[in-house]
Amino acid sequence: MQRVKPDLDRWLPETTLRVAHRRDTTASGQALWQAASTVPLTDAGRLGRLIRWRIPGLEQDVTFDALFREPPFIVLDEGEQCLVSGLVGRIWTLRRDYPELGTPDEFRDWAQRGTARVVFANWVEEHDQGAALASEARVEGVGRQGRMGVAAVRPLVRAFQNLVGSEGIAAAVRRAERGG
Repeated sequence: MQRVKPDLDRWLPETTLRVAHRRDTTASGQALWQAASTVPLTDAGRLGRLIRWRIPGLEQDVTFDALFREPPFIVLDEGEQCLVSGLVGRIWTLRRDYPELGTPDEFRDWAQRGTARVVFANWVEEHDQGAALASEARVEGVGRQGRMGVAAVRPLVRAFQNLVGSEGIAAAVRRAERGG
């Protein structure tokens, strides 16, 4: 099975901020996706702690898979080895200011000025030597205040975005290579 990158332009064609990571392994795509779906935030070190700081109330042992499937996130698209989730709100505040959406269409149509729309996508790409786990996050500020808010968090994203690959994706690859 060859999985290509999901169509993120369908959800967020205009971006204010974009971060992408990918890590190869000799594990099969199926083993890699299974491993990725079981990684808890606690296995992702600083990345896990940072996520729990930005989304107060998360259980310490929640998996990334469960995180992206429950409010404040909404599943926008998924496949056998792919998950695309969305989030809206004022991502730059310290409060949990993320309105809950009921349908993917509500995400696509979200236009409240002074907020942001965020897409998180994770998927597996199989290749001759095994597979790769890829991740991409896109952010769009809505209106002038929204763009200013996204600009305010840009330094934080720039400083910590490497943790997605070095701690989050790396934990999934280690699990897949260990066989569980």
